[in-house]
Amino acid sequence: MPKGLKSTSSLITIGFSLQETGPNTFSQARIDLQLNPLDNEVFVVQAIDLQPDYPDAIAATNTATNSTVTTTSQTVMPVLSNTSVLATAESQIRAAGFVDAGVGFQETSMDSPPAGLEYIGIIATNDFFVQTEGYLNINPKLVQGKMYGYRARADASVYAALVQSEVLSA
Repeated sequence: MPKGLKSTSSLITIGFSLQETGPNTFSQARIDLQLNPLDNEVFVVQAIDLQPDYPDAIAATNTATNSTVTTTSQTVMPVLSNTSVLATAESQIRAAGFVDAGVGFQETSMDSPPAGLEYIGIIATNDFFVQTEGYLNINPKLVQGKMYGYRARADASVYAALVQSEVLSA
């Protein structure tokens, strides 16, 4: 357990899903964690599993479906190096130059941490965000996922630092 935190729950699994509002349209959902800020409550993220839809297979066209989970609201699809990104997943079909539907590829950030890693992030504000966006697809795409973690109470100085860090990373 991270220093300055005391666990207040056992493992919690939070399921979520988000469908694009239209094909190839950046879409975002806010997921409420129902944390109690008066008690300096935070959510310690241990793992995230993201499963985006496969992109459309279109002859001679590269297509993709991108998805992320972040601690702050985004206006465009973020990349893994963004400090508020907790997880990413991307499915691609590379077909440019081919007469058939091409070859599929999938890339994900680590969706289960190694045994030596206590946590992959701490969410200090009351919610997290899920984003998805397709590229050159005909149909809107869906992402589904689960976040695994537990609630914890932070001492006042740790809580203030976590909230400030999260807000400044927006």
